[in-house]
Parts: sequence; C-alpha cells; structure tokens
Amino acid sequence: MKQQIEQVLADVAARYNDRRLHVCNLRADVDEEGAVKIAGRVLEASYLEAVRQSLPPSARVASYDVTVLRADATRTVAVATNLTDLHVEPSFLSELLTQVTYGVELEVLEEQDKWVFVRQRDGYLGWAYKPYLTDEEVLEPTHIVTSPHAPLFGDPRLEHGTLITRVLGGTRVHIADEGWGHNYIRLGGRMLLGGWTHGGSLRPLASLPLKVSDGRRQMIADARQFRGTYYLWGGCSAFGIDCSGLAQLVHRLSGYTIPRDADMQFAAGRPVEGGPENFRPGDLLFFTGDHNRRKISHVGISTGGWNMIHSSRFHNGVYEDDVQQRPHLRDTFAGARTFLPPE
Repeated sequence: MKQQIEQVLADVAARYNDRRLHVCNLRADVDEEGAVKIAGRVLEASYLEAVRQSLPPSARVASYDVTVLRADATRTVAVATNLTDLHVEPSFLSELLTQVTYGVELEVLEEQDKWVFVRQRDGYLGWAYKPYLTDEEVLEPTHIVTSPHAPLFGDPRLEHGTLITRVLGGTRVHIADEGWGHNYIRLGGRMLLGGWTHGGSLRPLASLPLKVSDGRRQMIADARQFRGTYYLWGGCSAFGIDCSGLAQLVHRLSGYTIPRDADMQFAAGRPVEGGPENFRPGDLLFFTGDHNRRKISHVGISTGGWNMIHSSRFHNGVYEDDVQQRPHLRDTFAGARTFLPPE
C-alpha cells in the first residue's frame, strides 16, 4: 500500500514541480503500527485534494499531517527598502531568484528566524529577509520611476539639496508635491523618507498602459537607458539585471505585465508569425541553451528585425546585438513572442 501511495504522491508532485510557483513536498510515512500517514508541505489545499482523488480505493491513509501554506487568510507585507532579494533558501548565500523594489506587496506564507517565505502577486515564490519588509501601509502610488534610478534630494532646487537616497527604475511611488519643475516623492511605511527628483524620471500610472504604437517606441527607449548595466542572475534593476528581468522591467514601465523568467515568457507570449521582417520593436526574441536545445534560456527585446537589446552573460551586461552576427544567438534562436495586443 505504501508503494501505491508513494506513486500517487510522485505523480501529483510532477504536476507542481516548478519551485518558482509551487510547493508540493509530500511523503508517505509508516508508523509503528503499520499505518500510513501522509506528511509534508503544499502551497494550496487543492494539491492535497488532488492526492485524495488519485488514491485507489485499496489505498488507506490513516492520517494527514500536511502544512498548507496558503490556508485561509494570509498576512501581507511590503518591501521597505529600495531593493530586496528573493532567494531559494532562507540565506543570503543561496541562489538569487529575483528582486523586488520598494512598496511591492508580498504574501507571507512561512517564517523562519529573520526570513519569510513570500509569494508575489504573479505567484512567484522566494525567501525574503524580514528586516527589509514592513507591516505598515505604504502610500498609494501615483507614478512609476522610468529612469534607471531617480536620486532624491532634500531641496527642490536639486543642486542645493543633499542626496538622500536613490529610487530604482520600476518602483511605483507617491508624488506628494511639485516645485521648481521637480517632484517630491514620499516613501511611507518603515522608510518614512521623502525627497525631490527630476520630473523626467517619472511616468504617471494613470497614463498606463501606453497605446501599443507608443509602447513599442517607449520600451526601446527605456531599455536603452540601461545599456552598460552589468549582468546579474536574478537581477531586476540598474544595480544588475538579467535578460528576462530587463524584458519584464521595460514592459512594466509601459504598463504591461509579463512573467518573470524567459521560459515563462516564451510559454505565455503570443507567437509572432512569419520571419524577422515581422519582428517589431518590443517583440521578444527567445533562445535555447547551447547544450539543451529544448530549454529556453535567454531572451532579448527586438528593436526591429534581428536587431535586439538584451542583458547578456557574453557581454556581461546590457548591449545591442544583431542576432545574425552572433553565432551563439543565430544557432539557438527558438522563436519570437509578443505581449502587446494587436493594433
């Protein structure tokens, strides 16, 4: 009977095996009296229900000792620093999965010492350092930072002010005042900071999403501001960014939401039919690995045809390339996708 149950657990776990979006760690234990107990952790109660429905009538489970992480109402927190990492494990030494900027809301699933296991609104999971988060409410955002970073100064005449901090591109912020042609950003929650910055660094949220034609032009202009930013696996900002982080960020700046990682983007995007003559600015070009031609491992933002801007390990940063002039890109091209609606 234990073998039957273990096979069911393995089959269900295979449905939810993407650790970026799911938690499904179940095992079948046998107690001293020979009774089988299912124990472990799952993200949703539906995962456990899938196990129950898959068990054959002959399989009898004595008890369930399973933690459901999203049981009932869960607590939410917000990022309280300019940038916070999400890791695979509760340690700064573990793999960096992604990063989130000030004010981003996170759902708390589990706590361990100074770390919390959190879920973003798009379902992406990871461990965050608890001191960098806040339970306090942040101010309702009115704008999004579109420059790689927006320096905040203590005086509306920026040259007379002290540099207070830097707010990173992609951060949604609250504009509390205007003066001397500049904007006053108020950061609430635990930071309780404020400062003046250039109005050209901001885009009103009320203007998003941009019209498709405007969005295509703007995404390329925004992406080019990040040229020279160094490559960082899991990075999402001007302090370091990876290929899919750049693609996601420039879409966000134009008001379009796309998944975090390249393989997710490839699966979710709408195929661009035809050849490179149909690749338009803002479309995404995808590539496989050199040794695994079935796995999507890289993405770039087309600037038109085969030309693209991307964050590349080869260049160690954000640069523009002609796909046909780079054999490692030309030979691994897997297809083009878009998240922009038809015009």
